[in-house]
Amino acid sequence: MSLDRFAQRLWYERRFSWLSLLFLPLSLLFGLVVSLRRRAYRAGVFASSRVERPVIVIGNVTVGGTGKTPLVLWLANECKARGIKAAIICGGYGGSRTDSPIVVSTTSDPIEVGDEAVLLAHSFDGVVIACSDRVAAARCAGEQGADLVLCDDGLQHYRLQRDAEVVVVDAARSWGNGRLLPAGPLREPATRVNDAQLLVHTVRADEDQENSSTRAPHIVVRTSIESAISLASGEKRPLASFRVGPVHALAGIGNPDAFFAMLGAQGLAPDTRTLPDHAAITAREVDFGDGHPVLMTDKDAVKCRAFADGRLWRVPLSVEISAEHQAVLWRVVQRAMNRSPSE
Repeated sequence: MSLDRFAQRLWYERRFSWLSLLFLPLSLLFGLVVSLRRRAYRAGVFASSRVERPVIVIGNVTVGGTGKTPLVLWLANECKARGIKAAIICGGYGGSRTDSPIVVSTTSDPIEVGDEAVLLAHSFDGVVIACSDRVAAARCAGEQGADLVLCDDGLQHYRLQRDAEVVVVDAARSWGNGRLLPAGPLREPATRVNDAQLLVHTVRADEDQENSSTRAPHIVVRTSIESAISLASGEKRPLASFRVGPVHALAGIGNPDAFFAMLGAQGLAPDTRTLPDHAAITAREVDFGDGHPVLMTDKDAVKCRAFADGRLWRVPLSVEISAEHQAVLWRVVQRAMNRSPSE
């Protein structure tokens, strides 16, 4: 069992909860460091910077996938439709050249800028910047003419001052066992979300809505999958067409089980292969030895284009937000944009 899979079971499966108690001393130490660090930023002991453009951070308090990147893309595209020039910044996790800001394009190398950065560039016709220094990335976004900076992840990157925080949580997994790293999945205590302007529950189409007990305003974002697109030809097929005959599925994301469960909800029973989050993917990883179709997430697909053939299919994730909840989200954006840079 990989370390990633062990951690997922430790944090989210009730039968392993007792085992996480062994890591509680380390969690207490981690919690102390997290608390002191945040207080240091609030007191001005650690310097933080405000950039000229309004900044909205879309992040999470848990480790692993919660659906924040699809929400960032939805919001960026909605801004464009409303005439607002938004730029997306991200940390370029896993990239080898992200010490300074890089404007990412569809031809950028995921090895250099990270897989999520290339995914963002493929899905958003606007400015995408990767840099481990979010302040430098946000300033670069302003230089590129952005009216608004959307920060994909970076909730704990307190050196960048922000005008609004949107915290995203997977409704099915919530806070896991509710413990801090390494005993649990929390980067900060769950009560941290009460300081955010909005809490977003991501819910798969086949799941029930999650009710929130936090003080933060909250909305629900539903995600679904319906089709697959060939990496080699661009052909689009309904997922139902893959029910006939053997099919494989591969995922190197924060919550691979969610992707596999969504395929299952579509009536598919693929042979699955799990890779670590952000793992490099070569032709070997996608070779199941039989030539049958291989379904994968968009995030994984950007790393497979160099050796794409007729076996490989990406499965886009659709985002649905009710009109009522869109209005709530848009009020957060408007309030952030109406703040003076000097505030």
